[in-house]
Amino acid sequence: MKINIEKNLVEFTPENSDETIKLQSLWRMMVDCARFNRKLVPIGEYIPQQSEFARFVIEGEKGGGIDEYPEVFVDEDCQCICYTCNKYVKLAKGGRIPPCCGKLMETMD
Repeated sequence: MKINIEKNLVEFTPENSDETIKLQSLWRMMVDCARFNRKLVPIGEYIPQQSEFARFVIEGEKGGGIDEYPEVFVDEDCQCICYTCNKYVKLAKGGRIPPCCGKLMETMD
């Protein structure tokens, strides 16, 4: 993982597919499109001569879980879109429409 720091901006650049998956997972855990973003807070200490890693805890209000939304299932294979953040997913017949940005995604024709 490449880390670039410019003033108060930090960029993480994955260098392989495993790091890409982990960074995407972290991003989804940290960002709730319409509600609360969480933050990484350092814990302990990082001294390169004494430890191999830096440790952070994720603080902030966790976004709502999928169980807070009504269960709506699709009748046929389709794509769903979130018009707030433009994320889309492909669903198979019988798939549950997922929430995004505080509401259920919408089906596309």
